[in-house]
Amino acid sequence: MGAFHAYDIRGVYNVDFDKDTAYKIGYFIPELLGTDKVLVGRDCRMSSEEIHDYLLKGITDAGADVYDIGLSTTPMVYFGTANYGFKASVQITASHNPKEYNGMKVSRENALPVGLDSGLGQIKEWIETGKPTPVAEKRGSVIPKDIHQDYLDFLLKFKGDYSNLKIAFDLSNGMASLYAREIFGDSPSYIFEDLDGSFPNHEPNPLIPKNVEPLQALVGKTGADIGVIYDGDADRVMFVDNEGKFVSPDLMIAVLGHYFVEERHQTGIVLQDIRSSKAVGEYLSPMGCTMATWKVGRAFAAHKLREIDGVWGGELAGHYYFRDFFYSDSGLLASMLILRVVASMKEKGITLSQLISKIARYKNSGEINFRIEDKKGAMDAVKEYFTSLEEPTAQMDFDGYRVEFPDWWFNIRPSNTEPYLRFICEATSTELLEDKVCRTKKLLEERFDAKI
Repeated sequence: MGAFHAYDIRGVYNVDFDKDTAYKIGYFIPELLGTDKVLVGRDCRMSSEEIHDYLLKGITDAGADVYDIGLSTTPMVYFGTANYGFKASVQITASHNPKEYNGMKVSRENALPVGLDSGLGQIKEWIETGKPTPVAEKRGSVIPKDIHQDYLDFLLKFKGDYSNLKIAFDLSNGMASLYAREIFGDSPSYIFEDLDGSFPNHEPNPLIPKNVEPLQALVGKTGADIGVIYDGDADRVMFVDNEGKFVSPDLMIAVLGHYFVEERHQTGIVLQDIRSSKAVGEYLSPMGCTMATWKVGRAFAAHKLREIDGVWGGELAGHYYFRDFFYSDSGLLASMLILRVVASMKEKGITLSQLISKIARYKNSGEINFRIEDKKGAMDAVKEYFTSLEEPTAQMDFDGYRVEFPDWWFNIRPSNTEPYLRFICEATSTELLEDKVCRTKKLLEERFDAKI
């Protein structure tokens, strides 16, 4: 049962879970969420069709109806859940993981995520304890439901005038291909737009630098103002600037301020995750925004944005959440809004690289992953070491630790989905950054036998 994680169900198919697990998950979802109607979508992975068949059999054997939307982006399922008032939905996907992976993202009413602590753990327990799955006297039905146009119409409400932009897209052979040309037209340059669950060109994870290289080359070749790359299920999006440089996704939280504050005149609470650059808040606060910081992952972020009624939010991993989108994340919607800002800036003679240079004020290590057994002990040791040397200006302890000092800060946290301890650090100079990273590596290697 290694496929159950904090945010979703995900693992190597037929290793971490199989079709029987998919059946039981489907069977228990109606009981868990108190409904007799479940919305289901799936990505294009090679194993998605089999998982789909067994998931649907489980749901219908439990006596509930399935509203099947077929191939879909994950945000399309969120839209369908909230827009049509479903109390339960499942998207079959492994998001950005390699082709041998698959999984499920489960949502409840209002497209709120169901995580390990809010329901998936109960399903896991029911499966592990062998809870019976008798077929209901009246089995449910599978009802095809086409929501493509409704979701497209919703997205198009946010479309700007991009006619002055040269845009390069990498669709990663994933689900963004369902909508990209309908939204952005034929003028941009596209690569890897055929739906192909074997991901023949690169893994659908834009956070891995080598996966972004084809887009960077396309930006250079076409002289694009911006490059856009989606992950496999199109809930995440990342960007390359006009010089071909990858833009750290957290900085785009600040870029979105130009749309919400300058175009929409909405100055409210903006959510960032605990790994986000200090530069984000320093850029948005003078605009009148209030920053809130919270845990990593949709299972936490979507709940928190709704709780605080935030206007928008984002994560270092390239998720962007919007009050206008049921407090959920959408890669396509985020890219549409970012392109509005880039088009507006170009009219003023400002390139994306110039805009980012105004925001990014610090040197950043990026996330460094350590393979380590005693994650809690290692986290405590790093925190104790640095706080013994210098008085912190701020501390957070709700997702690992974030400890801030006058000229630098770090976050160290255990991965919820992989066997890693993740460390990120930011400083006012390269020399200071290198010193802190080296000290951390030395401590973890010597005391905890950590491996990078």
